[in-house]
Amino acid sequence: MEDFKKDYILYLADNVMILGQRLGELCGHGPVLEQDIAMTNISLDLIGEARNYYQYLAEIEGGHEDDYPMKRDVRSFKNVILVERPNGHWGDTIMRQFMFDCFHYYLLEGLTTSADQRLSSIAKKSIKEASYHLSFSSEWVIRLGDGTDESHQKMQESLNDAMPYFEEMFLPAAFELECQSTGIAPDLSVIRKSAYHKFEETIHTATLSLTENKAFQKGGKSGLHSEHLGYILAELQFMQRAYPNATW
Repeated sequence: MEDFKKDYILYLADNVMILGQRLGELCGHGPVLEQDIAMTNISLDLIGEARNYYQYLAEIEGGHEDDYPMKRDVRSFKNVILVERPNGHWGDTIMRQFMFDCFHYYLLEGLTTSADQRLSSIAKKSIKEASYHLSFSSEWVIRLGDGTDESHQKMQESLNDAMPYFEEMFLPAAFELECQSTGIAPDLSVIRKSAYHKFEETIHTATLSLTENKAFQKGGKSGLHSEHLGYILAELQFMQRAYPNATW
Protein backbone atom coordinates (compact mmCIF):
# COMPACT_ATOMS: atom_id res chain seq x y z
CA MET A 1 0.00 0.00 0.00
CA GLU A 2 1.25 3.46 -0.87
CA ASP A 3 2.21 5.60 2.12
CA PHE A 4 -0.25 8.35 1.20
CA LYS A 5 -3.16 5.90 1.15
CA LYS A 6 -2.17 4.44 4.52
CA ASP A 7 -1.88 7.95 5.98
CA TYR A 8 -5.33 8.80 4.65
CA ILE A 9 -6.95 5.73 6.17
CA LEU A 10 -5.21 6.42 9.49
CA TYR A 11 -6.50 9.98 9.33
CA LEU A 12 -10.07 8.78 8.80
CA ALA A 13 -9.73 6.30 11.64
CA ASP A 14 -7.92 8.54 14.12
CA ASN A 15 -10.53 11.31 13.85
CA VAL A 16 -13.41 9.08 14.87
CA MET A 17 -11.34 7.03 17.33
CA ILE A 18 -10.20 10.03 19.35
CA LEU A 19 -13.59 11.74 19.33
CA GLY A 20 -15.22 8.44 20.30
CA GLN A 21 -12.80 8.14 23.20
CA ARG A 22 -13.60 11.70 24.27
CA LEU A 23 -17.34 11.07 24.20
CA GLY A 24 -16.86 7.85 26.15
CA GLU A 25 -15.75 9.99 29.09
CA LEU A 26 -19.35 11.19 29.37
CA CYS A 27 -20.69 7.75 30.21
CA GLY A 28 -22.31 8.22 33.61
CA HIS A 29 -21.60 11.97 33.53
CA GLY A 30 -24.13 13.31 31.03
CA PRO A 31 -26.43 16.19 32.06
CA VAL A 32 -29.49 13.91 32.03
CA LEU A 33 -29.82 10.16 31.53
CA GLU A 34 -31.20 10.36 27.98
CA GLN A 35 -28.31 12.52 26.73
CA ASP A 36 -25.80 10.46 28.68
CA ILE A 37 -26.96 7.38 26.75
CA ALA A 38 -27.14 9.28 23.46
CA MET A 39 -23.52 10.46 23.65
CA THR A 40 -22.34 7.00 24.69
CA ASN A 41 -24.10 5.53 21.66
CA ILE A 42 -22.49 8.11 19.38
CA SER A 43 -19.15 7.20 20.94
CA LEU A 44 -19.72 3.54 20.09
CA ASP A 45 -20.74 4.45 16.52
CA LEU A 46 -17.50 6.38 16.01
CA ILE A 47 -15.28 3.73 17.56
CA GLY A 48 -17.01 1.10 15.43
CA GLU A 49 -16.24 3.14 12.31
CA ALA A 50 -12.63 3.50 13.44
CA ARG A 51 -12.37 -0.28 13.85
CA ASN A 52 -13.49 -0.78 10.26
CA TYR A 53 -10.64 1.41 9.02
CA TYR A 54 -8.06 -0.19 11.34
CA GLN A 55 -9.21 -3.67 10.31
CA TYR A 56 -8.76 -2.74 6.67
CA LEU A 57 -5.17 -1.64 7.31
CA ALA A 58 -4.45 -4.74 9.38
CA GLU A 59 -5.64 -7.02 6.60
CA ILE A 60 -3.40 -5.31 4.08
CA GLU A 61 -0.32 -5.08 6.31
CA GLY A 62 -0.72 -8.40 8.10
CA GLY A 63 -0.96 -6.89 11.56
CA HIS A 64 -3.72 -6.51 14.13
CA GLU A 65 -6.31 -3.74 14.27
CA ASP A 66 -5.47 -2.93 17.90
CA ASP A 67 -1.89 -2.07 16.98
CA TYR A 68 -2.96 1.19 15.32
CA PRO A 69 -4.74 2.89 18.24
CA MET A 70 -2.81 1.13 21.03
CA LYS A 71 0.82 1.09 19.92
CA ARG A 72 1.43 4.42 18.21
CA ASP A 73 2.83 7.53 19.86
CA VAL A 74 1.21 10.94 19.81
CA ARG A 75 3.12 12.27 16.82
CA SER A 76 1.96 9.43 14.57
CA PHE A 77 -1.74 10.21 15.10
CA LYS A 78 -3.28 12.21 12.26
CA ASN A 79 -6.58 13.41 13.74
CA VAL A 80 -7.54 17.08 13.64
CA ILE A 81 -7.09 19.07 16.85
CA LEU A 82 -10.83 19.72 17.22
CA VAL A 83 -11.59 16.16 18.30
CA GLU A 84 -8.97 16.28 21.08
CA ARG A 85 -10.57 19.22 22.83
CA PRO A 86 -11.93 18.52 26.32
CA ASN A 87 -15.65 17.95 26.75
CA GLY A 88 -16.14 21.05 28.90
CA HIS A 89 -19.76 21.83 29.72
CA TRP A 90 -22.68 20.49 27.69
CA GLY A 91 -22.61 23.42 25.29
CA ASP A 92 -18.89 22.89 24.59
CA THR A 93 -19.48 19.20 23.91
CA ILE A 94 -22.40 19.88 21.58
CA MET A 95 -20.60 22.61 19.63
CA ARG A 96 -17.54 20.41 19.10
CA GLN A 97 -19.78 17.56 18.02
CA PHE A 98 -21.78 19.74 15.65
CA MET A 99 -18.67 21.10 13.97
CA PHE A 100 -17.27 17.63 13.44
CA ASP A 101 -20.63 16.27 12.28
CA CYS A 102 -20.92 18.98 9.61
CA PHE A 103 -17.59 17.80 8.22
CA HIS A 104 -17.98 14.07 8.87
CA TYR A 105 -21.37 13.62 7.21
CA TYR A 106 -20.35 15.27 3.93
CA LEU A 107 -16.98 13.53 3.97
CA LEU A 108 -18.70 10.16 4.18
CA GLU A 109 -21.13 11.24 1.47
CA GLY A 110 -18.16 11.87 -0.81
CA LEU A 111 -16.45 8.63 0.21
CA THR A 112 -19.44 6.55 -0.87
CA THR A 113 -18.19 6.94 -4.45
CA SER A 114 -14.51 6.32 -3.61
CA ALA A 115 -12.44 4.34 -6.10
CA ASP A 116 -11.43 2.19 -3.13
CA GLN A 117 -14.34 -0.21 -2.75
CA ARG A 118 -13.58 -0.99 0.89
CA LEU A 119 -13.64 2.69 1.88
CA SER A 120 -16.80 3.16 -0.14
CA SER A 121 -18.42 0.27 1.71
CA ILE A 122 -17.42 1.65 5.13
CA ALA A 123 -18.77 5.08 4.18
CA LYS A 124 -22.11 3.69 3.03
CA LYS A 125 -22.52 1.94 6.35
CA SER A 126 -21.29 4.80 8.52
CA ILE A 127 -23.23 7.60 6.86
CA LYS A 128 -26.49 6.24 8.27
CA GLU A 129 -25.16 6.81 11.77
CA ALA A 130 -23.50 10.12 10.84
CA SER A 131 -26.86 11.41 9.59
CA TYR A 132 -28.33 10.87 13.05
CA HIS A 133 -25.28 12.45 14.72
CA LEU A 134 -25.66 15.61 12.62
CA SER A 135 -29.39 15.80 13.31
CA PHE A 136 -28.83 15.33 17.05
CA SER A 137 -26.07 17.93 17.43
CA SER A 138 -27.67 20.56 15.17
CA GLU A 139 -30.98 20.31 17.06
CA TRP A 140 -29.15 20.85 20.35
CA VAL A 141 -27.24 23.85 18.99
CA ILE A 142 -30.55 25.43 18.01
CA ARG A 143 -32.25 24.45 21.26
CA LEU A 144 -29.51 25.99 23.40
CA GLY A 145 -28.64 28.92 21.18
CA ASP A 146 -32.24 30.02 20.86
CA GLY A 147 -33.10 29.10 24.46
CA THR A 148 -32.64 31.10 27.62
CA ASP A 149 -30.33 34.08 27.96
CA GLU A 150 -27.86 31.89 29.86
CA SER A 151 -27.87 29.03 27.37
CA HIS A 152 -27.51 31.49 24.49
CA GLN A 153 -24.52 33.16 26.14
CA LYS A 154 -22.83 29.83 26.88
CA MET A 155 -23.35 28.56 23.32
CA GLN A 156 -21.97 31.78 21.88
CA GLU A 157 -18.87 31.35 24.04
CA SER A 158 -18.59 27.71 22.98
CA LEU A 159 -18.83 28.74 19.33
CA ASN A 160 -16.18 31.44 19.74
CA ASP A 161 -13.83 29.05 21.55
CA ALA A 162 -14.18 26.22 19.03
CA MET A 163 -14.23 28.24 15.82
CA PRO A 164 -10.42 28.38 15.41
CA TYR A 165 -10.42 24.58 15.10
CA PHE A 166 -13.12 24.26 12.44
CA GLU A 167 -11.19 25.16 9.30
CA GLU A 168 -8.41 22.60 9.79
CA MET A 169 -10.74 19.83 8.63
CA PHE A 170 -11.01 21.43 5.20
CA LEU A 171 -7.30 22.15 4.68
CA PRO A 172 -5.98 19.22 2.63
CA ALA A 173 -2.78 17.52 3.72
CA ALA A 174 -0.43 16.10 1.09
CA PHE A 175 -1.82 12.60 1.56
CA GLU A 176 -5.36 13.88 1.00
CA LEU A 177 -4.39 15.57 -2.25
CA GLU A 178 -2.69 12.39 -3.47
CA CYS A 179 -5.76 10.32 -2.63
CA GLN A 180 -8.02 12.88 -4.26
CA SER A 181 -6.00 12.71 -7.48
CA THR A 182 -6.47 8.93 -7.64
CA GLY A 183 -10.18 9.00 -6.83
CA ILE A 184 -9.79 7.50 -3.37
CA ALA A 185 -10.70 10.68 -1.47
CA PRO A 186 -13.41 13.22 -2.33
CA ASP A 187 -12.68 16.85 -3.15
CA LEU A 188 -12.39 18.74 0.14
CA SER A 189 -13.47 22.01 -1.49
CA VAL A 190 -16.83 20.42 -2.34
CA ILE A 191 -17.17 19.04 1.20
CA ARG A 192 -16.28 22.44 2.64
CA LYS A 193 -19.02 24.17 0.65
CA SER A 194 -21.71 21.75 1.84
CA ALA A 195 -20.46 21.66 5.42
CA TYR A 196 -20.24 25.44 5.76
CA HIS A 197 -23.73 25.83 4.32
CA LYS A 198 -25.18 23.48 6.94
CA PHE A 199 -23.04 25.03 9.65
CA GLU A 200 -23.93 28.64 8.93
CA GLU A 201 -27.60 27.85 8.39
CA THR A 202 -27.83 26.17 11.79
CA ILE A 203 -25.85 28.87 13.58
CA HIS A 204 -28.22 31.49 12.12
CA THR A 205 -31.31 29.52 13.22
CA ALA A 206 -29.77 29.23 16.69
CA THR A 207 -29.53 33.08 16.79
CA LEU A 208 -25.77 32.83 17.32
CA SER A 209 -23.22 35.14 15.72
CA LEU A 210 -20.23 34.17 13.60
CA THR A 211 -17.29 36.51 14.03
CA GLU A 212 -14.62 36.77 11.37
CA ASN A 213 -11.79 34.47 12.32
CA LYS A 214 -8.63 34.75 10.25
CA ALA A 215 -6.46 32.77 12.68
CA PHE A 216 -7.03 29.05 13.06
CA GLN A 217 -5.30 26.07 14.58
CA LYS A 218 -3.77 23.36 12.42
CA GLY A 219 -1.12 20.67 12.54
CA GLY A 220 -3.02 17.60 13.67
CA LYS A 221 -2.88 15.94 10.26
CA SER A 222 0.92 16.13 10.35
CA GLY A 223 1.21 14.95 13.96
CA LEU A 224 1.36 18.33 15.74
CA HIS A 225 -1.23 18.01 18.48
CA SER A 226 -2.39 19.78 21.60
CA GLU A 227 -1.39 18.55 25.03
CA HIS A 228 -4.85 17.00 25.40
CA LEU A 229 -4.14 14.12 23.04
CA GLY A 230 -1.36 12.84 25.28
CA TYR A 231 -3.78 12.49 28.18
CA ILE A 232 -6.33 10.71 25.99
CA LEU A 233 -3.72 8.20 24.83
CA ALA A 234 -2.43 7.69 28.36
CA GLU A 235 -5.84 6.30 29.31
CA LEU A 236 -6.53 4.56 26.02
CA GLN A 237 -3.18 2.77 25.88
CA PHE A 238 -2.60 2.10 29.59
CA MET A 239 -3.32 -1.63 29.60
CA GLN A 240 -1.27 -2.25 26.47
CA ARG A 241 1.65 -0.27 27.86
CA ALA A 242 1.46 -1.97 31.27
CA TYR A 243 0.97 -5.48 29.89
CA PRO A 244 2.38 -5.54 26.33
CA ASN A 245 0.64 -7.96 23.95
CA ALA A 246 -1.74 -9.15 26.67
CA THR A 247 -4.94 -10.79 25.43
CA TRP A 248 -8.18 -11.63 27.18
